[in-house]
Amino acid sequence: MEQAKKKLSAKEKFAYGIGAVGKDMVYMLSASYILYYYQDIMGVSAWVMGIILLIARVFDAFNDPIMGVLVARTRSRWGKFRPWLFIGTLTNAVVLFLMFSAPPGLGSKGLIAYAAAFYILWGVTYTMMDIPYWSMVPAFTDSGKERENMSALGRTCAGVGSAIITIVTVLAVAGLGNLALGQSTNTIDQHLTDPVVYLIEMDDTGAATGNVEVISSASVTVTADKGEFEEALTFNGSNSKYQVELGETLFDSEDNEAPQLRSMDLAIDAPDGESVLALGVGSSEYASLDKDVKLHAAFSSKKEVERLGFKWFSLIIAILFFVFILITCLVIKEKSTVDVHTAGVGDMFKALIQNDQAMAMVFTIVLVNSATYITSNLLIYFFKYDLGGSNWQGDYTTFNTFVGACQILAMMAFFPFLRRFFNTMKIFYICIYSAIAGYIILLVMALLGTASVYPFLIPGFFIMSAVGMLNVIVTVFLANTVDYGELRNNRRDESVIFSMQTFVVKLASGIAALVASICLSIFKISESANSYEAVNGSMAEGLRSMVDKIGLEGKTLVTGSSVIGLRFVMTVLPVIVLIVALMIFKARYILTDEKIEEITAELKKRNN
Repeated sequence: MEQAKKKLSAKEKFAYGIGAVGKDMVYMLSASYILYYYQDIMGVSAWVMGIILLIARVFDAFNDPIMGVLVARTRSRWGKFRPWLFIGTLTNAVVLFLMFSAPPGLGSKGLIAYAAAFYILWGVTYTMMDIPYWSMVPAFTDSGKERENMSALGRTCAGVGSAIITIVTVLAVAGLGNLALGQSTNTIDQHLTDPVVYLIEMDDTGAATGNVEVISSASVTVTADKGEFEEALTFNGSNSKYQVELGETLFDSEDNEAPQLRSMDLAIDAPDGESVLALGVGSSEYASLDKDVKLHAAFSSKKEVERLGFKWFSLIIAILFFVFILITCLVIKEKSTVDVHTAGVGDMFKALIQNDQAMAMVFTIVLVNSATYITSNLLIYFFKYDLGGSNWQGDYTTFNTFVGACQILAMMAFFPFLRRFFNTMKIFYICIYSAIAGYIILLVMALLGTASVYPFLIPGFFIMSAVGMLNVIVTVFLANTVDYGELRNNRRDESVIFSMQTFVVKLASGIAALVASICLSIFKISESANSYEAVNGSMAEGLRSMVDKIGLEGKTLVTGSSVIGLRFVMTVLPVIVLIVALMIFKARYILTDEKIEEITAELKKRNN
């Protein structure tokens, strides 16, 4: 009987691993794309979204420990953990779909309330299933080595789930969105009445020179969803396709061989209201264009493509998530009753504080994950607004496919290989140094103006291979603190420790999202995040004011110092955060392999 507890079948290992794949597919979709969805697509202010994401994490500080207590006190015919795993998964899948299905007609205040409510609710329901998932390992195996292997397996499979989302999201959203929009009967063409058109000269760096011309005769047509015409519309080069014919020159966003606009902003106050169009072109094209000829322009909104794409992609992920966790619940049987002390919330925080090794790992995990999430939150903006180009989505997918493969290989192959030569402590240091080196290389390449995606695969390899191995290592280290806590405090606190793991990882994503939001707002990276503000309630007047300011000062928004700021925030800041994490870990964490063997021997002696 004792042997049966120690040996898990391949079926049980698969069931536990597939649950982790689904769980982290959902988590990565939320952590990496919630800011982009509500800011770039739905138009919510970056500052507001940053505050919402951080408030949700503060709320989790109280919710996560409470969830740990509820799990610890649960007694049912299905066990302690599986009921919460099933209920949490079902509710989280529903909330995920609703979170990425925001009704566009809510208006700005309605969207803010919607985003806040569903993101907080998503965090609550995710905790409901995440804590029992990680805490249930001792309930189906009591072998210390096998517990470590199962934790590593879960973390590895979680990395696979994260990598899948990283690789497929952008192209899947575009494909599903185009398919959904193609079947929609809500798309209409709107001819603009007497639009005001400005032509802006931009130099080779993308900065406006201050030269602005007014095109006196223009014909402009906009194709968009009916719902987009209910209020003021703002379009730009990132959320719309265009064909602009000026004299004998044709600018076409879908044709790589045709000249490309350096920038494009279109503001329409109402279908029959004032409309203003500002087009940025290169200096050579500006000089050669005849400003007296008629301009013909056609714009097609891509905002609805992305909005519908995220809606249906989130539904697919939600269904897969539920199916995968259902497999876990049906196959994994809780073979033993894990005795978890049912302390109150105050006692739980006290127990954590008394476990200095758990505290050291909590701080380390927050910092390591914050560094990673800062980069992942800003990466899509780097490809969209810095590297740019009409094929930015393809380049972004190419990069993510490569680094996602590196992350998976790191967990499944690199870590086991290095484990043959080094202990986990040394591998941890190797990973931190590798990530720092990758960030430095990334910054140098960006500052040198590297335009191709392929050289960026080099720093991507160093960073994401390190991240993959760190995902496994920190889980093992955190599991070690449970044994340490039992020896020191005479109590095993799996639910406490792993509820804190859930909280700190989400806290890291909240901090990173706030940092990314501040970066986008200060440096005005996102063209859809109100590059220009309404003046007297008119977005068209706001765009006109922005053009007047360009004419006086000769500057633009997503160029020059803005892009430099983005590069430094997504590279230098993570390096600083990783160095702080390294210092805390080196100074505080003492649970080497030898120390864990001593603790295990002492616990066996005590329990006999």
